[in-house]
Amino acid sequence: MSSNEPEIRLAYLFWFASWFGFAGLHRFYLGKPVSGLLYLVTWGFGGIGTIYDAMTMPRLVHRARLERRVERVLDEETRSYRIASPPPRYAQPRESIEHAILRIANENHGIVTPSKIALERNISVEAAKAELERLNTNHICEMRVTRSGVIVYAFHDFLDDEGRSQLEDF
Repeated sequence: MSSNEPEIRLAYLFWFASWFGFAGLHRFYLGKPVSGLLYLVTWGFGGIGTIYDAMTMPRLVHRARLERRVERVLDEETRSYRIASPPPRYAQPRESIEHAILRIANENHGIVTPSKIALERNISVEAAKAELERLNTNHICEMRVTRSGVIVYAFHDFLDDEGRSQLEDF
């Protein structure tokens, strides 16, 4: 038996204090502070609860032991989970919008649209367009308008044969 598990002798010792006006101490000892407080202010429900607990003390102690064992196992599992699991995604450094645009351009044959950036980064289309305009102003990409009126941005560093053929179709 673990040292932090309740013992029946001590539970009965605390129960015995009920006869001297300190009803419910055994309930505090068994990890039931709410009922312990109720016993304390009602003198063990007029002594009826105190007598009932005397008859059911072995069961109360057994249940308290089981609850503490379950808590200990859950604590150990939680502790090992925290150690073994990788840090949550939000704890990792977030990718800058510029880096995201370059990554998406590389994945899409050198061509991106503001809506694709907005969808990928969970930002507004206006914010994506503003960042793409900044990159265009700095000559990192080139803005083009398709025949259907869609604005695309071409990153020549990432253009491959498929990207070039898409640009020719515009």
